[in-house]
Amino acid sequence: MPEKKAVLVVGAGDATGGAIARRFAREGYAACVTRRNADKLAPLVEQIRADGGEAHAFACDARKEEETTAMIERIERDIGPLEVAVFNIGANVNFPILDTTSRVYFKVWEMACFAGFLMGREAARVMVPRQRGSIFFTGATASTRGREGLSAFSGAKHGLRALAQSMARELGPKNIHVAHLIIDAAIDTAFIRDNFPERYATKAQDGIVNPDHIADTYWMLHQQPRDAWTHELDIRPWIERW
Repeated sequence: MPEKKAVLVVGAGDATGGAIARRFAREGYAACVTRRNADKLAPLVEQIRADGGEAHAFACDARKEEETTAMIERIERDIGPLEVAVFNIGANVNFPILDTTSRVYFKVWEMACFAGFLMGREAARVMVPRQRGSIFFTGATASTRGREGLSAFSGAKHGLRALAQSMARELGPKNIHVAHLIIDAAIDTAFIRDNFPERYATKAQDGIVNPDHIADTYWMLHQQPRDAWTHELDIRPWIERW
């Protein structure tokens, strides 16, 4: 039988992260999904298994080095070789600069940047000896420009983008595909529906993005031949302003 391959989604929430896990599970990958509270992953795991896929939930604080290291060691030991690692933690907060405490700034950086470094480094440790794999980082509009109230979030996302660029140059020659995806969009979630009803009303005109369509893009990137690898792309519905 062919070797079972694993995909890790760090930050597998109800929208993008969950959709990515489902997409890869449909392709035969063992979906390893993680949040700080594993109980919140139960509906996602149940759905993947009901659809005939394989899924495993992990409770992991992605900011903790020892927890991230142990999780990837367990995946390699008990589930299968890690073929794809996706970092999908958001940490989008809005504070005026005078109200941004050092604790807020540091916590956002830990969640949206430092945790990405930990996942990326540990994924690379197991992928490099095999000379194959994909490491993907989810970015945002804040990855490329700062806005009022977003000093902490923009700083973290800028840092994550720089990490992805550095890793791509170092790991590309080792046949590891590193990509950074900027999602500049309102995503079809209950949060958008309940808090931004006017924007949600544009769904009928494809004005908000379907998480499954985002997941298709991650799968496409993983399938790319290395002579035409994409390092960075952005995803937005036609209605979104630049």
